[in-house]
Order: sequence, then C-alpha cells, then structure tokens
Amino acid sequence: MSTLTQDSTPQSPPAPAAPGRDRYFDLLRALALFRVVLYHLTGWAWLPLLFPSMGVMFALAGNLMARSLKRPAPAVIRGRLRRLLPPVWLLGVVGVTGMVAQGWGPDADGHPLWWWFHLTFWILPISDPPYAEGLPGVHGLIGADWAVELAGPLWYVRAYLWYVVLSPVLLRALRAVPLVTVFAPIALAGVFELGWLDLPGERFDSGLTDFSTFGACWILGMAHQEGLLKRLPRYIVPSVAPAIALLGLWYALNHDFGNGNDLDSMPFAQSLWSLATVALLLHISPSWQEWPGRLRRWDGLITLLNSRAVTIYLWHNTCILIAATQWDRLWSVVFLEQNVPWLLESVWPVLVVTWLLIACCVVAFGWAEDLAARRRPRLWPNGAGRGRSPRRS
Repeated sequence: MSTLTQDSTPQSPPAPAAPGRDRYFDLLRALALFRVVLYHLTGWAWLPLLFPSMGVMFALAGNLMARSLKRPAPAVIRGRLRRLLPPVWLLGVVGVTGMVAQGWGPDADGHPLWWWFHLTFWILPISDPPYAEGLPGVHGLIGADWAVELAGPLWYVRAYLWYVVLSPVLLRALRAVPLVTVFAPIALAGVFELGWLDLPGERFDSGLTDFSTFGACWILGMAHQEGLLKRLPRYIVPSVAPAIALLGLWYALNHDFGNGNDLDSMPFAQSLWSLATVALLLHISPSWQEWPGRLRRWDGLITLLNSRAVTIYLWHNTCILIAATQWDRLWSVVFLEQNVPWLLESVWPVLVVTWLLIACCVVAFGWAEDLAARRRPRLWPNGAGRGRSPRRS
C-alpha cells in the first residue's frame, strides 16, 4: 500500500485564532510529508516505526473535519470534496493522457464499456481509478511502469473521501460511546487478520482494510477536537499508548518484519502502532503562541508544505521515479562509475533531485489547490510578503 492531506492537509496558512495548535499540527503535517517521500524512495522499514505518517495525517484530517462539522454536514462534505478533487482531476488529465498516448485503451476482452465506466473513478474516486500496468518508460525521462507509481497515492484519496462521508456518523457515535468508537476499527483489523470475516471483493477489500487500519487515527483526531482526550486523567494516555504500541511491535516482529515486509503490509500491526503514536502526539499538543526559536526559521517552508500538501503527495511518487531514472543515467559516465560509485549508489542525491522536481510540481500544478479553495492562484505560497489569513474550514 502506498503511503498523504487533504482538506486533511492544510489549505491555507496557520490561523491566528488558534496559533499554538495550528502551528503544532502544521509541523506534524510537514514532517509526515517529508517522511512519506523519504520512505517511498528508500523503502527503509524502520521509517514507519519512527513516524507513522499516514496515521498522523488521517488524525489531523479527522480533527479538522470534527471542527468543521459545527456547520451542517452536507455543506461540510461538499466543501471537503471541492477542495480535494481538482488536484486529483489535474493528475488524472496528465496521467490518463499519457497512458492513452502509450496505447492504453478499452480492454481487449470484449467489455470496453467497463473501461469507460471505471474511468469515472478518476472523477469521483470512491474506488481505485484504473491505470495501465506494464507501460514502457519514456526513454531518458522516466522509468517503466510509471503509471503504477503515478496512481499509487490515490489510495489515500479514496480512503479520505470515505472518511469524510462517514464523519457525521462517526462523530455521533464518538459522542455516544467514545471508547467503543475509537477501538472499533482496531477490532475490525483484528477480525480481518484472524480470518474470522471474509472480505467481499477486491475493491471492497482495499476500502475496508484502509478503514480498519487508520480509522482509529481519524476518530482519535475527532476526539481531540471534541475535547474528549482532555477529560481523561493526564496519566492515561502515556500509560496505555506505549502498551498498545508494544503490542503492535510484537506482532510485527513475530511476522517477519523487515524491508519488503514492514508495517504497510501488516494492517493490524500498523493500526496498533499508528493509534498509539497518534495518541501520544495529540496528548503532547504544545501551546505555541509563537514558533519556538529553533523552528522560527522553518516557518516559510512549513507553510509551503502545508499549503501544497495535496500536490506534493499526489506527485511525489512520479518525481521519485523521474529522479531515480535520471540519476541512474550517470552510471554511463565512466569517470563517475570508476571513481565515485558510492555516490551513484547513494539515495541522498536522488532525494535532493526528487525535492527539486517536487518544487517544479508545486509551481506547475499547485494552483489547482488554490482554485479548489477559491483563492487567487499563487506559485509559491510560503506566507512571505503578506499577512496571515484565517484558515477556512
């Protein structure tokens, strides 16, 4: 499962009305985005343990959704979809056009109407949109099977969409039976893991698995916004969360945890570890009236990452593939191959190139997020040269 915001991601600079909480959450989102890019480049199994980005991003999204549901639910859901979908449509226009140009088209099995029907999931991704597997690369630019990498992040869009639609029901359940509601997705993940419940089909399989894996994080974010966590004695979360995390770690270690078989391929362990980490991060929630001194210099970068989080998440896999393709071409330079092979094997230069390409995507495609939020399009929204505007939820 590929591992990114979001009206779940911030869509505007931090709001003065709640600077401490917003700035802390914006920092968490920025760290989550950086970790996602690094993980998808390196595949290091310990990175999701160090910082479970997807659980954090779903929790922050749930927090924002609960805050917004003070308004009528239909209007909130429409607003969330309006903010999320235009950047996805732009990705689809570029991706589908490229796939068709390389020969992708209606299935050759005599059911072309299904192909056209499935294309509608690029418009409203309630299920995984179709994409072409096995496409050749574009020589000298991007590697083979690029469509798979381009479509990889869309699982998050599908999961986020369903969380948004279900949030009014989840919020009512949370207010009625908080503990049961938070742990119900964990229990569902355990039922799936033990094989006590058969999943109904491939498309439902992925949706239900995502809900059971990260649903507790989304609901916990809602609980934090509702003030339910503050009502607990201060020792509860620091006492219970490590035990839950250790249970998830124990399960992972006893199921061949390692590169190629990490938390992303272990939904039950992922659900436990993510819930525990998110609970601790929400428990901390420092009240920063201003950025701490060491973080003040990063204000512009954090603002930029938050303002373009959807764009970064949607395009980062493609940027990684292009960067790796270009870096691999340097092996043809005999001097470099003979004298600095360690540099050609290093992931760090590829990471730098990846972020340069991501910056290009921010400039080229980020305006879709502004249009979705009904703002004037900006090329580089790092908050410089203008005052802070209130966040619109």
